[in-house]
Amino acid sequence: MDETETESAAETGTVAESYTEMTEMLLPNDTNNLGRALGGAVLHWMDICGAIASMRFCNRQVVTASMDHVDFISPIEMGEVAVIEGYVFNVGHTSLDVKVDVRAENPRTGEERRTTTSYFTFVALDDDGRPASVPELAAPTAEEKALRDDAIEGRREQLAEVVDRYDL
Repeated sequence: MDETETESAAETGTVAESYTEMTEMLLPNDTNNLGRALGGAVLHWMDICGAIASMRFCNRQVVTASMDHVDFISPIEMGEVAVIEGYVFNVGHTSLDVKVDVRAENPRTGEERRTTTSYFTFVALDDDGRPASVPELAAPTAEEKALRDDAIEGRREQLAEVVDRYDL
């Protein structure tokens, strides 16, 4: 392990330091023939949000390693704003787990509704493109602990539902 990796491994980052919020107005290029968000566009936004949260946390380039199951539970209509939020809730030696939530917002009324949630795993890279150590995760406030615990439990529940649904 080089000196940079040793320093990074000794550091600690917080849930709050990784928090990322993005917004996208749903325009025709990202809609299907019903005027609703294309699933691929939403997944793209989620991946970007998760990557930014990861990079903010570890101060390194990251790559997507995996994305858990996704259910689109409510559409995003053309003209609505997609609000994408993500934060790191767990780390390994070189990996970061990120919860990403998406909700639709009507910009005229302020009405919001949840559209999807998924959990991503990213891997931090060093300057040579090899996996690199990430800081330890801390949740120093009650709010950060609640976010971390919510993500851990939510991922556990989502995976259990997938196993049950597909009789795995």
